[in-house]
Amino acid sequence: MQPKREILSVPDMGKWKLSQAYHDLIEFINKLCESVVGTKMTEDIPISHNIENLLNILNKLSEWVDEIPPVQQPQRFGNTAFRTWMQKLRENSNNLVSLLVEDESRCQELSMYLTESFGNETRIDYGTGHEMAFAFFLIGLLKLKVLTSQDFKSIVLRVFYEYLKLARKLQVTYKMEPAGSHGVWSLDDFQFLPFIFGSAQMIGNQQIEPSNFVEETFIERFKDENLFFNCLKFIISIKRGPFAEHSNQLWNISMVQSWNKINSGLIKMYMAEVLEKFPVAQHILFGDLIKITPK
Repeated sequence: MQPKREILSVPDMGKWKLSQAYHDLIEFINKLCESVVGTKMTEDIPISHNIENLLNILNKLSEWVDEIPPVQQPQRFGNTAFRTWMQKLRENSNNLVSLLVEDESRCQELSMYLTESFGNETRIDYGTGHEMAFAFFLIGLLKLKVLTSQDFKSIVLRVFYEYLKLARKLQVTYKMEPAGSHGVWSLDDFQFLPFIFGSAQMIGNQQIEPSNFVEETFIERFKDENLFFNCLKFIISIKRGPFAEHSNQLWNISMVQSWNKINSGLIKMYMAEVLEKFPVAQHILFGDLIKITPK
């Protein structure tokens, strides 16, 4: 079945919130969080053959960015070379996914989620809807048993981290705009899930109080160990001025008492500010693996 949009108007949001796909996504996020509590990105963790293949796919996509440099153009944002990169992805996505999935129809279905994971080629923008498409791509691989619960830790600490690095590389290289009203659906201009996973990594950590995370010395110290701090490092590398001004939502979160509360609060915030917003949800594709039918 060719995945297609099903949330075409605001009243359709009801069936989305009751759908199998909505339930699968929340369950997926919660299970990934549980798998990385108290762990660091620098830890040596087992990598399965299929995780290795997945990392090779992301590495190949990153190499294409190097092969397709930005073009000279009058406008500052939205470099049209991104469309060339996206065209290459569309042309090769089936072949890439076939490294993981043998069945041709399943391969075609999942390749659509992969191509939706990196931005919109018309607007040359990127946002949490594209990040969600990548989560659905991974959920599809779990449903096909290409990935298993044994891979959860490496999905977060290896695959999602490599995806995040590639998304940033695309954003910076091709001067992509934030999707929506300048990142209104995000904690920073582009991402949300790495903050959820990174806060889960911090649960039980006695060294760092949440109030410390806005301090540059702490960001520098933990940026290679933790996804939350890694995201903060990227923010302060591209934004100027006081943290409270350029990242007000994150500044407010630093007042929360514990990492456990931050993690549960961020999941609730993700549901309210991303999943339950029509401008994001209208772009979700549904098919045999990611189902619009009720749970």
